[in-house]
Amino acid sequence: MDWSADGWRSAFRIELRVQAIGLASRGWPVLTGTFPTEDGWSDGEQSAVDGPSPINHDVRDSLNTAPEQVASWWNGTPYSLLLATGSSVEALEVAASTGYQAATALRANGTPVPIVATPHGRWYFLTAPGRPLHPELAGSGLVREHGEGSWVPMPPTIFHHGVVHWRVKPEICGWRLPDSLVVQDALRTSGCLDSTGSAAGESDEVAELAAVRG
Repeated sequence: MDWSADGWRSAFRIELRVQAIGLASRGWPVLTGTFPTEDGWSDGEQSAVDGPSPINHDVRDSLNTAPEQVASWWNGTPYSLLLATGSSVEALEVAASTGYQAATALRANGTPVPIVATPHGRWYFLTAPGRPLHPELAGSGLVREHGEGSWVPMPPTIFHHGVVHWRVKPEICGWRLPDSLVVQDALRTSGCLDSTGSAAGESDEVAELAAVRG
């Protein structure tokens, strides 16, 4: 992708704005994030260390923002679209191979769960807030829980090598988020973890990435 061109910026900014308004109208707290450039990441005024990460590092300042105000944030800059977790939504982050097994189990049980996937192989299962991470999952080092004070990227946020996308859209479950225990049970019982507490079939490279992000 030509990061110096303005065409992709305009096209994605419009789509990011539409998606941000849609999430905010559902009561999901959204944030603006740094976006990719030729040299790395930017907050719209200067280069940033990494991304996508919140422009405003205190995510609490952006909670309970009206959709109209959210719309103004994407008027001129293709900020990444981030979801602040903790108050209305939480997320369980896993490697793609682990997520695929859990998603297969959830689908077999007839339990739709919104799932977001990133270009670098991370899946986020969106759930209702309020449940702690099971000790078995926490001890594995392969599941990261995003709760109060954290955030996750949302479609169609852009990375340097691809775009964040839905594996399962929230419309599939009528925007009703499942209890986190439902997803945790799927992770624990679907063969995602072997007897040693590591991901079944997961490569060393992916396991290392999960540990670093955790």
